[in-house]
Amino acid sequence: MPSSNRIPGLWALRKTPSVYGGAGGYGTRVSRASTSVFRADDVLTDPKETMKNLNDRLAYYLDQVRALESSNKKWELQIREHCENMGHSEARDNTAYLTLIANLRNKISNQQLENQSIFFQMNDVQLSADNFKLKGDKEMNLRCSVEADVSHLRKVRDGLTMTTSDLELQIEGLKEELFYMKKNHEEEMHLLREQQGGSVNVEMNNAQCMDLTKALSEVRLQYERLMEKNKSELQSWFLTKVETFNTVSTTTTVEENSFHSELSELKKTYQSYEISRESLLREMSHWQQTMEEVQSRFGVQLTQLQMNINALEAELGQLRVSMETQQFEYSALLDLKMRLELEIEEYRRLLGAELEKKTVIISKVEEKVVEEHKPHIERRTKTIIEEIVDGVVVTHKVETQVEDIQ
Repeated sequence: MPSSNRIPGLWALRKTPSVYGGAGGYGTRVSRASTSVFRADDVLTDPKETMKNLNDRLAYYLDQVRALESSNKKWELQIREHCENMGHSEARDNTAYLTLIANLRNKISNQQLENQSIFFQMNDVQLSADNFKLKGDKEMNLRCSVEADVSHLRKVRDGLTMTTSDLELQIEGLKEELFYMKKNHEEEMHLLREQQGGSVNVEMNNAQCMDLTKALSEVRLQYERLMEKNKSELQSWFLTKVETFNTVSTTTTVEENSFHSELSELKKTYQSYEISRESLLREMSHWQQTMEEVQSRFGVQLTQLQMNINALEAELGQLRVSMETQQFEYSALLDLKMRLELEIEEYRRLLGAELEKKTVIISKVEEKVVEEHKPHIERRTKTIIEEIVDGVVVTHKVETQVEDIQ
């Protein structure tokens, strides 16, 4: 700063703002400029007291500076070694972790593809099971309809059996009636013969009268013809009914046998479908259990990796906090150093003024001119630029600007 812009009686110490940050702006920190001002009137009030105070403060500050410099060097060495070790170890560990994560991602993608294929297979199995179930329901409905037809045919057969038994009973009744009619006819004929064979003969002189015996014989012949006709008709009807019943019974038996065979085949098919469905369900449950085990195993591995990543991030955050603390302490040390340099310059200036005063007194006595030694005052501004990538210091640059004040 030029002397024309400086306020008289004040010395200003300004700390230059510095910026350092990581890649992408992550971890960037900006330190603002600060100004410390003290008056020269307090210093120039009593030169001896000021000199004594300055000597004490100088000794104290020098001790502090030495202690802080040694501590700062120790911390810088430790930080540098730690950063180098962490840089190498993090690079190596990150490579291993990245490789492991890539492998796990590949395994997860493969497992996801396998899970999708298993899911599609499960869907196909479910569709097949539903199809088999529908077929089984259709077969069951067909079986019920066949059983209903069989029961209906059995009822028809029972009805035919009842009809046959009824017809047989009717035939027996007709035979008995025919027997009774024959017996009655024989008795009537016997009575007629006995009546004709008696001693009484009644003769009637009537040309139009018919022979009673002839009429009875004609009636008997007509009745016998009628009985033979009825018997033949009844026998033919009975034989026709029996033949029809036998035909229907044979057809019913054949159909029933075919229905039984078809029903047994349907039962076998249904049992085979049921066995296939149970095997598919067991396979599906096995694949589901396998998928759950794989998901749980990869979940545990991902949890462990996440815990490792969180631990590394926490360690990295601690390292960043430690670096920021060290940077703050380093900035405070630089500020203190600049203040000490200004106080040393002030101390030199005061020493130069006292020496000038003594040399003037001596020149009066000895008439000797002593060359005046003016102190040289300058302002040094140091700017520290550090580039941090992932918590590691990549570049460290220090720029120093020097301005002559006197």
